[in-house]
Amino acid sequence: MKQSFNPKNADLIVNINGELVHRNEAKVSVFDSLVQGGDGCWEGLRVYQGRIFRLEQHLNRLRHSALALNIEGMPDAMEIRRQIQRTLETNEMHDNAHIRLTLSRGEKITSGMDPRLNQKGPTLIVLAEHKAPVYEKTGLKLITSSVRRFPPDCMDPKIHHNNLIQSIMAKIEANAAGADDAMMLDTRGFVAETNATHLFMVEDGVIKTPHTHACPEGVTRSTVLALCKEHQLPHQIINLSQAEFYRADEVFCSGTMGELAFIGEIDGRTIGNGEMGPLTARLSEMYGELTRNQSEEILPR
Repeated sequence: MKQSFNPKNADLIVNINGELVHRNEAKVSVFDSLVQGGDGCWEGLRVYQGRIFRLEQHLNRLRHSALALNIEGMPDAMEIRRQIQRTLETNEMHDNAHIRLTLSRGEKITSGMDPRLNQKGPTLIVLAEHKAPVYEKTGLKLITSSVRRFPPDCMDPKIHHNNLIQSIMAKIEANAAGADDAMMLDTRGFVAETNATHLFMVEDGVIKTPHTHACPEGVTRSTVLALCKEHQLPHQIINLSQAEFYRADEVFCSGTMGELAFIGEIDGRTIGNGEMGPLTARLSEMYGELTRNQSEEILPR
């Protein structure tokens, strides 16, 4: 899976702290915390027919991460919604768009890691792009990365922070192996997630997914679990090993940028018959119906 440049994005207008600028002029200071240390938090949002799926849940997660990072002066949810709306309207985006929403600790008065050097307030970036779901529906190939996900006693994965070096290192391994993404384990050897998405597997009609001890609380993941509960599909949140994924009847991943996509191969093992399984197909259809019918208005009436 490799993303490519979409010509529709050649003249994007980016929102930085409320200032709308052409993508070629969109910059942050070399003293910004994002540049200095990846010090910030982010969310990925998807636009469906002028609305955003699970916007409130995403904004809550952004706020929770900012609180954990002790970022001061975060704009309130309504102000962030206003800036998202302005950005989409300026870019004339209505559907099939993805937003990268980033909150940095802001600009420092001098280089250094001490947050007391940040005296200008945070930096809010709304980057909206014309971008369809990034994963092919013909089956993804995974390899297991040598990079382990942090447990909460090393770095709490509930903080959705911008320092993505773990994920990038795992993605480098996947690229080198000719795979789409990398499956990542926790320090005990249980499956955590991929470098970019949460994982589910199906065994004997039961949908299973790992705990979030070593991965973020996923918005799409929680939606899939809610669908399982609503439609009385047997499901478990449980520790799962590589071998259990190898022998699964179905495996799929979930995430805002790629929605639901089935996994056809892991570490050279064909999953099931190598085709999308019936439960993956059913959940994908139900998820699509939700995004069409239950996405949220950006500015409440």
